[in-house]
Amino acid sequence: MSGRDILEVAAELGIPASRVETYGRDRAKISLDHLHAAPARGRLILVSAITPTPAGEGKTTTSIALAQGLRHLGKSAALALREPSMGPVFGRKGGATGGGKASVIPVEKINLHFNGDFHAVTAAHNLIAAVLDNQLHFKDTEADPDHVLWKRVMDCNDRSLRAIRIGGEEGRAGSRRSGFDITAASEVMAILCLAEGIEDLRARLDRILLGFSAKGEPVWARDLKVSGALLAILRDALMPNLVQSLEGVPAVVHGGPFANIAHGCNSVLATRTALAGADYVVTEAGFAFDLGGEKFHHIKCRSSGLAPAAIVLVATLRALKMHGGVALEHLAVPAAAAVERGLENLAAHLDAAVLFGRPVVVALNHFPTDTEEEIGIVRGFCEARGVPCVVSRGFADGGPGGAELAGAVLEQAALPSPPLPMLYPLEAPLPEKIETIARRVYGADGVDFTANARRKLELAAAMGWSNLPVCMAKTQNSLSDDPGKLGRPTGFRITVRDLEFAIGAGFVVALTGNILRMPALPRRPAAEQIEVGPDGTITGLMAG
Repeated sequence: MSGRDILEVAAELGIPASRVETYGRDRAKISLDHLHAAPARGRLILVSAITPTPAGEGKTTTSIALAQGLRHLGKSAALALREPSMGPVFGRKGGATGGGKASVIPVEKINLHFNGDFHAVTAAHNLIAAVLDNQLHFKDTEADPDHVLWKRVMDCNDRSLRAIRIGGEEGRAGSRRSGFDITAASEVMAILCLAEGIEDLRARLDRILLGFSAKGEPVWARDLKVSGALLAILRDALMPNLVQSLEGVPAVVHGGPFANIAHGCNSVLATRTALAGADYVVTEAGFAFDLGGEKFHHIKCRSSGLAPAAIVLVATLRALKMHGGVALEHLAVPAAAAVERGLENLAAHLDAAVLFGRPVVVALNHFPTDTEEEIGIVRGFCEARGVPCVVSRGFADGGPGGAELAGAVLEQAALPSPPLPMLYPLEAPLPEKIETIARRVYGADGVDFTANARRKLELAAAMGWSNLPVCMAKTQNSLSDDPGKLGRPTGFRITVRDLEFAIGAGFVVALTGNILRMPALPRRPAAEQIEVGPDGTITGLMAG
């Protein structure tokens, strides 16, 4: 599983060795200088999904299978993916490098500490927190301790750190409530993924809102005078990472925001790097289309000018049966009627995807327990809607198993691409943007704002922040903000309880329902299955 020498992989993307910083033979970072010399030539394919089971529907596996399928058909292809966070790796899902014969390698190095990017984001984020607290201690800042917004982060699921007290015992001077978010939710991570280069990175870091003074004036990260230090920490992390799939397809893997609590897309720089070196680039956005897909268009594409040529929606019979009322422990049992009932969830995501004016292909990620009767139900549903539906067998068969999907995607990606439509204009008021997403993408009847959220809306209007796009923080387990409502819920409203202002990243986060920005471990985390043998071999990493 060692693959080709990474310099050979780089050469396939047109990247000379002088612009590659190797980490051994199997991975590398790509110099930012390369981007200035290599304009985009490829077509971008977005992979999203239906509302997933807890284990996920295999978007990454399907993305890799599609890229390998394109290569199998003789096409120039590359991947542009996110890096795994160690939170889910040790938590519910296990590793996040695909699966079976549709994987990116080296698996262990990508899933654990991959080239240090997550650690750099964590360090930069926490340096801001430490310097701000230091200035509060010495009274060198106008920031009011009771109005500090900036928390700390770590790359681990830990519910006990969601709310903490820092600065000494309660009631003593300097003591205040704070907490930890997971690194994937850090605004620094979002900035890394949206920045176009070093100077843009600096400008975005400087615009991070840390809190307010006693007079209600904003306190910015630039006020700390550590912009140079932050750039020094993040300089190497800004460079996209290069690895490969099991079949040698170049994979630019960079950035790792979650789509339920952040914008859920890999870095703009990684996508541009791949588009400069391949005719077709396969990328993914986290969770289902209501989260990652919507944010891919409204945040990443809007910020960068990128646009997909086609959209792939990944579904599984297991997820359709879950939405049709089957308990998780019975999803491997044939249940044709439940599959038919669950198609309402697929219909909702198809309806949302076509709003963005791109052709859609449904990829049915194959499991050994799938039956021809169940597959036929999904095919018939898609045929009635005029949407291609292809069974992807990449997990078992690699590139040949993804070739049929690749053929269908090639046909759709060859269609003319009109300008990318957006569901709301930037000049619309924030409540209108949120309502538009809730109604048109989720299928809600409307939005309710708590008193706290309304105060934040008034603040945004007063500060001139209403012209930013919205990043909805919502459960990934339902189209609604109630994780228990499966299928295609109707007659519901979305509750926005708070807003957070990611001015540096360039969006406003709307927190809905009970969504939290620090996930928890399940009762039996994937960490319990991981071992290291006497020879140093890691096992159990991909279980979960």
